[in-house]
Amino acid sequence: MQGICLLGATGSIGQSTLNIIAQHPDKFTLINASANESVEKMADICRRFRPQRVVMGSEKARNDLALQCCNLSTSFEWGNDALESIASDASVDQVMAAIMGFAGLKPTLAGIRAGKRTLLANKESLVTAGKLFMDEVARHNVVLLPIDSEHNAIYQSLPQTTSGAHTQDVSKILLTASGGPFRTWSLDDMASVTPEQACKHPNWSMGQKISIDSASLMNKGLELIEACWLFDVTPNEIEVVVHPESIVHSMVSYRDGSVVAQMGNPDMRIPIAYGMTWPKRVETQVPPLSLIDVGRLNFEAPDTSRFPNLKLAADAWFMGGTAMAVLNAANEVAVAAFLNRKIGFLDIAKVNEGVLSAANIVTVNTLDNVFEADFSSRQLAQDMVNRGGFL
Repeated sequence: MQGICLLGATGSIGQSTLNIIAQHPDKFTLINASANESVEKMADICRRFRPQRVVMGSEKARNDLALQCCNLSTSFEWGNDALESIASDASVDQVMAAIMGFAGLKPTLAGIRAGKRTLLANKESLVTAGKLFMDEVARHNVVLLPIDSEHNAIYQSLPQTTSGAHTQDVSKILLTASGGPFRTWSLDDMASVTPEQACKHPNWSMGQKISIDSASLMNKGLELIEACWLFDVTPNEIEVVVHPESIVHSMVSYRDGSVVAQMGNPDMRIPIAYGMTWPKRVETQVPPLSLIDVGRLNFEAPDTSRFPNLKLAADAWFMGGTAMAVLNAANEVAVAAFLNRKIGFLDIAKVNEGVLSAANIVTVNTLDNVFEADFSSRQLAQDMVNRGGFL
């Protein structure tokens, strides 16, 4: 029986994780969970799974939840310290790090430092503090399983050892991208898109932030950086391949000319279950893939002239230091501004480029360097949004 700490229980990854826990009550139990402000959803989770501890993002959310679940023995808490505490709790075996954005960094690190198997669905942790993050994984001998469908596919396509996957004999990683809802749109067409249009991903059901990132290809840029840290490669050893059907989740090309791919219907329960049960597999209730029904698989190169965020991510990697944290911070501000209809869709990349060009990039020696870069970059991005000048 594995005790799970679910960071980000009310999001799409959290809901899929709960589905796997519910399917296999003999293998998993929800020990701790967190959410930001989604009181109603968390109340339902508490009634169904009876976790020991729950952390909310504010005191008001915590109080509202405690009132709704006053008949439960669950401990209701709030704040960052409590978030780190539930991830490092002695009763926990695995931490599902599914808090979106920079906010997921510290609690994920807390779980790693406590030696928990870490299921990483928070790409920003690696993007902003990749070397520090991976150093902690190695120092505490932690099993780190990537949950993003693409990185999980790469992990499955690499040779496996008792300690995980390794990249011996690999010539290139092929990172697939759906292309998002605007894959075939012109720049003129994209100039007037709405948040509602951008959130309608053709294949996946995701939260607003990650849906916008997918539409702008920033999500793939962040995944490019994440893959570099996870698999100890550079952007030059990764080829992004647009694959609209989202059936091939990623591939690994070997020096002998072989290409190994992981395929499946687009459902996050597959990579989540793989991470929770590795090196074994369990039933997920995901329908088996029928290639006959799919009929055709298409692949094409990404267009970085229409989707410049992908190139910006590679540029940030080669700049090194705090550049990746700067880009991530700028993007979070820009996406929020777009969702609030303060800037246009194409302005997201303009804000990102402007902040990356203007920021002071320094070497990352401690987490303080990362947090300082994040703070100053958010201010710079917000100033750009407020004045409407992006470059």
